[in-house]
Amino acid sequence: MMPQLGETVTEGTITRWMKSIGDPVERDEPLFEVSTDKVDSEVPSPAAGVLTEILVPEGETVEVGVRLAVIGDGAGSSASGGTPAVGTAEPPAPQPEPATAAPPPPPPASAPAPAPVPAPAPAETPAPAPAAGAADGNGSEPLLLSPIVRKLLAENGISESEVTGTGAGGRITREDALRVVESRRSADQTATPAPPAPAAPSAPAAPVTPAAPAMPVASAPPAPGVSMASFRRAGDQLVPFSNMRRRTAEHMVRSKATSPHAFIANEVDFEAVERVRAAWGERFKAEEGFTLTYLPFVARAAVEALRDFPLLNASVVDDSLLVHSEVNLGIAVDLSHEGLIVPVIHRAEEVTLRGVARRMRDLAERARGRQLNADDIAGGTFSITNDGPFGTYFTVPIINQPQVAILATDGIARRPVVVTQPDGSESIAIHSTGILGVSWDHRAVDGAYVSLFLARISELLSSRDWAAEL
Repeated sequence: MMPQLGETVTEGTITRWMKSIGDPVERDEPLFEVSTDKVDSEVPSPAAGVLTEILVPEGETVEVGVRLAVIGDGAGSSASGGTPAVGTAEPPAPQPEPATAAPPPPPPASAPAPAPVPAPAPAETPAPAPAAGAADGNGSEPLLLSPIVRKLLAENGISESEVTGTGAGGRITREDALRVVESRRSADQTATPAPPAPAAPSAPAAPVTPAAPAMPVASAPPAPGVSMASFRRAGDQLVPFSNMRRRTAEHMVRSKATSPHAFIANEVDFEAVERVRAAWGERFKAEEGFTLTYLPFVARAAVEALRDFPLLNASVVDDSLLVHSEVNLGIAVDLSHEGLIVPVIHRAEEVTLRGVARRMRDLAERARGRQLNADDIAGGTFSITNDGPFGTYFTVPIINQPQVAILATDGIARRPVVVTQPDGSESIAIHSTGILGVSWDHRAVDGAYVSLFLARISELLSSRDWAAEL
């Protein structure tokens, strides 16, 4: 079955089968590769035996829990419980015979007239037989619908029988569903202008009547004109979304639809952090092999601030707020502009500044090398996105569901600031400053709470003894 590769992962795409039908398979031997919006993983076989059937071909996207293949013992029996695809492929053959024998009793009971009715009856019974013996059976097809396709059909009131599938084995693809949805919308838009026609005849003026039919005819072209084809010009290139890009897009849209987003930002003085980096930078790089950036400082300050503002380290569950006891800090990582992934530093409240820097480095390198596992991306309770290295000034991030807040760090630069001296006088100084912003779920907390949270982070960054953690 399609495994659960992360708490928010609902589906995956089979990218490669490592075994062919008839190949022997050992337990825990890599069986196939699956791609989700979070991670690409090799999935081991749950049992030893022979791969007798592949139910989902490469390139297909299915929900978590859907059966993907059947592993038998080589003699036609399945190695896993409840897998009729192979185990009952032979029994259906005898079943049609009783099915044909069954029709004779109904005719006498119904009289001669219903004689034609028994004919369709057997036609229904053989249907399951091919379903068990072949991959194109009606019984298995609904399970192989992509959640996107299923949602498209449900939202537009379209049944599967109305769509002709062009995918492998006649499966309905997203394009098939969109084609039917668009044609139905076009028909609806064409039918909508029709009401003006009856209104025209009610008017005495004859010229109005011909004008009404002319409008629907003129409005018919605009309907397809709204489709993507109308926007394409010579030389344009259509770039299909990759699986990761599509999943990222779906997750972002779902988040905006789920949470009432709000945003607050503060300018933060990083001068104290800058001095620690200047004093410890070379030694740190010599010992760890990488540069000490601003991000670990921001992460540590955020984790400490969450101790005082725990309602931001939480998730909305039904009509309640689930406040987490551990801070599992997610760090957004860009995958060469192909998509984003958010690996997690688990129990970040137990890790020092140096430890946070190490874990960030490790997770980012493994993320870009596609070496993360399901545990590395599961369980996040609060996230940080860092556009600072690109010199950004203001970033408004989207919440990483099911969390309720995400912190954005932007570019840090040398700027003139007003400094208050110990005697109360003021002067102009050049400090390293930057913007920190928080997008939060307004169902969970209000603006005052988030403002104080940001103020606490700012206070920690400017006053904490960071050198002690190095």
